[in-house]
Amino acid sequence: MSDAALWATVVAASLVCLALKLSGHLIPEHWLASDRVARTAALVTASLLAALVAVQTVGDGQGITLDARLPALGVAAVALALRAPFLVVVILAAATAAGLRALGLP
Repeated sequence: MSDAALWATVVAASLVCLALKLSGHLIPEHWLASDRVARTAALVTASLLAALVAVQTVGDGQGITLDARLPALGVAAVALALRAPFLVVVILAAATAAGLRALGLP
Protein backbone atom coordinates (compact mmCIF):
# COMPACT_ATOMS: atom_id res chain seq x y z
CA MET A 1 0.00 0.00 0.00
CA SER A 2 1.40 3.39 -0.96
CA ASP A 3 1.80 6.23 1.50
CA ALA A 4 -0.92 8.24 -0.26
CA ALA A 5 -3.41 5.37 -0.06
CA LEU A 6 -2.57 4.82 3.60
CA TRP A 7 -3.12 8.47 4.46
CA ALA A 8 -6.32 8.58 2.42
CA THR A 9 -7.58 5.60 4.42
CA VAL A 10 -6.64 7.24 7.72
CA VAL A 11 -8.37 10.50 6.76
CA ALA A 12 -11.49 8.66 5.53
CA ALA A 13 -11.69 6.61 8.74
CA SER A 14 -11.24 9.77 10.81
CA LEU A 15 -14.08 11.50 8.95
CA VAL A 16 -16.35 8.48 9.48
CA CYS A 17 -15.56 8.56 13.23
CA LEU A 18 -16.24 12.29 13.35
CA ALA A 19 -19.58 11.84 11.55
CA LEU A 20 -20.54 9.04 13.92
CA LYS A 21 -19.74 11.15 16.99
CA LEU A 22 -21.58 14.14 15.54
CA SER A 23 -24.63 12.03 14.76
CA GLY A 24 -24.75 11.05 18.43
CA HIS A 25 -25.24 14.70 19.34
CA LEU A 26 -27.91 15.21 16.68
CA ILE A 27 -30.16 12.30 17.74
CA PRO A 28 -33.25 13.55 19.57
CA GLU A 29 -32.99 13.02 23.34
CA HIS A 30 -36.31 11.22 23.62
CA TRP A 31 -34.98 8.43 21.38
CA LEU A 32 -32.22 7.76 23.89
CA ALA A 33 -34.50 7.92 26.93
CA SER A 34 -36.12 4.52 26.39
CA ASP A 35 -35.17 1.58 28.60
CA ARG A 36 -34.44 -0.60 25.59
CA VAL A 37 -31.76 1.78 24.30
CA ALA A 38 -30.18 2.08 27.76
CA ARG A 39 -30.03 -1.72 28.19
CA THR A 40 -28.61 -2.20 24.72
CA ALA A 41 -25.96 0.48 25.27
CA ALA A 42 -24.91 -1.13 28.56
CA LEU A 43 -24.67 -4.58 26.97
CA VAL A 44 -22.74 -3.33 23.94
CA THR A 45 -20.28 -1.48 26.17
CA ALA A 46 -19.66 -4.53 28.35
CA SER A 47 -19.30 -6.88 25.38
CA LEU A 48 -16.86 -4.57 23.60
CA LEU A 49 -14.75 -4.26 26.73
CA ALA A 50 -14.75 -8.05 27.20
CA ALA A 51 -13.72 -8.56 23.58
CA LEU A 52 -10.91 -6.03 23.92
CA VAL A 53 -9.61 -7.72 27.08
CA ALA A 54 -9.76 -11.15 25.42
CA VAL A 55 -7.93 -10.03 22.29
CA GLN A 56 -5.27 -8.15 24.24
CA THR A 57 -4.75 -11.07 26.63
CA VAL A 58 -4.38 -14.00 24.25
CA GLY A 59 -3.96 -12.34 20.88
CA ASP A 60 -0.61 -12.19 19.14
CA GLY A 61 -0.99 -10.84 15.64
CA GLN A 62 -2.79 -13.54 13.70
CA GLY A 63 -2.59 -16.28 16.32
CA ILE A 64 -3.31 -17.13 19.91
CA THR A 65 -0.58 -17.17 22.52
CA LEU A 66 -0.74 -18.24 26.13
CA ASP A 67 1.79 -16.35 28.18
CA ALA A 68 2.07 -14.47 31.49
CA ARG A 69 -0.84 -12.17 30.61
CA LEU A 70 -3.45 -14.90 31.11
CA PRO A 71 -2.59 -15.71 34.76
CA ALA A 72 -2.25 -11.96 35.41
CA LEU A 73 -5.79 -11.49 34.12
CA GLY A 74 -6.95 -14.28 36.43
CA VAL A 75 -5.32 -12.59 39.43
CA ALA A 76 -6.95 -9.30 38.43
CA ALA A 77 -10.35 -10.99 38.15
CA VAL A 78 -10.00 -12.51 41.63
CA ALA A 79 -8.89 -9.17 43.06
CA LEU A 80 -11.87 -7.45 41.47
CA ALA A 81 -14.21 -10.14 42.80
CA LEU A 82 -12.81 -9.47 46.27
CA ARG A 83 -13.55 -5.75 45.72
CA ALA A 84 -9.93 -4.63 45.82
CA PRO A 85 -9.24 -1.01 44.81
CA PHE A 86 -8.44 -0.59 41.13
CA LEU A 87 -4.84 0.46 41.77
CA VAL A 88 -4.29 -2.72 43.83
CA VAL A 89 -5.79 -4.79 41.00
CA VAL A 90 -3.41 -3.25 38.47
CA ILE A 91 -0.37 -3.69 40.73
CA LEU A 92 -1.25 -7.33 41.49
CA ALA A 93 -1.74 -8.15 37.81
CA ALA A 94 1.49 -6.41 36.81
CA ALA A 95 3.43 -8.13 39.60
CA THR A 96 2.01 -11.50 38.57
CA ALA A 97 2.99 -11.02 34.92
CA ALA A 98 6.44 -9.71 35.89
CA GLY A 99 7.04 -12.57 38.31
CA LEU A 100 6.02 -15.22 35.80
CA ARG A 101 8.19 -13.63 33.13
CA ALA A 102 11.11 -13.53 35.57
CA LEU A 103 10.60 -17.26 36.09
CA GLY A 104 10.88 -17.84 32.35
CA LEU A 105 7.27 -17.83 31.16
CA PRO A 106 7.14 -15.81 27.94
